[in-house]
Amino acid sequence: MLGVVRKKMLGQSLLKIRPAVSVLRSYSSSAKHMTVRDALNSALDEEMSADQKVFLMGEEVGEYQGAYKISKGLLEKYGPERVLDTPITEAGFAGIAVGAAYHGLKPVVEFMTFNFSMQAIDHIINSAAKSNYMSAGQMSVPIVFRGPNGAAAGVGAQHSQCYAAWYASCPGLKVLTPYSSEDARGLLKAAIRDPDPVVFLENELLYGESFSVSDEVLDSSFCLPIGKAKIERVGRDVTITAFSKMVGHALKAAEILEKDGIDAEVINLRSIRPLDRSTINASVRKTNRLITAEEGFPQHGVGAEICASVVEESFAYLDAPVERIAGADVPMPYAANLERLAVPQVEDIVRAAKRACYRSVPLAAAA
Repeated sequence: MLGVVRKKMLGQSLLKIRPAVSVLRSYSSSAKHMTVRDALNSALDEEMSADQKVFLMGEEVGEYQGAYKISKGLLEKYGPERVLDTPITEAGFAGIAVGAAYHGLKPVVEFMTFNFSMQAIDHIINSAAKSNYMSAGQMSVPIVFRGPNGAAAGVGAQHSQCYAAWYASCPGLKVLTPYSSEDARGLLKAAIRDPDPVVFLENELLYGESFSVSDEVLDSSFCLPIGKAKIERVGRDVTITAFSKMVGHALKAAEILEKDGIDAEVINLRSIRPLDRSTINASVRKTNRLITAEEGFPQHGVGAEICASVVEESFAYLDAPVERIAGADVPMPYAANLERLAVPQVEDIVRAAKRACYRSVPLAAAA
């Protein structure tokens, strides 16, 4: 099948793919808001238009236009040779995609949820991530594995896991975690253009969220650097690091803290591997306090790595213990009330920041 895909992608059939007017939403320079869903869709469209080696494959990405409509309009515009519906076999189509990347194509693999990527993890880790090193740099694997990651709502333990720490622990992979529409558009473009395998972790609950965007973000040449965090809010009293949906929680927590006289700096990590340690440590050396926020399990998590980095590089600057806010160390409950308790909330970040700033009420006084 790889030969068929390659022939179709690079053969004469590519010349027949019409440069049709896009059926996707058009964005003028006057547009000021965009949903994360539209940001991802437009990034895919522009990269597929700019490079005929880019193709999309996954379950229901074509006729159904994606389980979350991220690939809306792409089948009609680029045809079934570049937007491939696959059977329900992650191990199968992930392996085909890695083989296509070996031969110079640029596949974008969509997992309906990253929980299903466990069926394909051998291809992601042992084939995609390690081939460049094992070939002494002779073989590049330009492939993107993307899809929703982390907790959604009411889908139980098997469909609610955050894979940021899982994949970020593997050398050879780059792991990106967009929060806003700017992140989604700029980071997906960077991932597709990158010569190495990228795990692109989206969040289902953010797809419909709308964010303001600048004219620069809407430009087709817009691209964000991999490995660079963004300071979403400048502050002086405490550093809060977060990624994906937790960035929104951190920003809301910062607004609450401001009312109590605590000026929080919020860092949107954007990239988990490589991790922007310099930005994190520079912030901590200014604020002298660190809170990390993530949805994943606490043990061996992203927050644990950040805390270790700060303790190793900036320990002398700390005025309070570092603290991690993470998901509960249990499989995700199905019951809505228990699910809420298992996932970090805004108030959890607020309480941790107050503890770090020695503003929390002592337990004895509270009693």
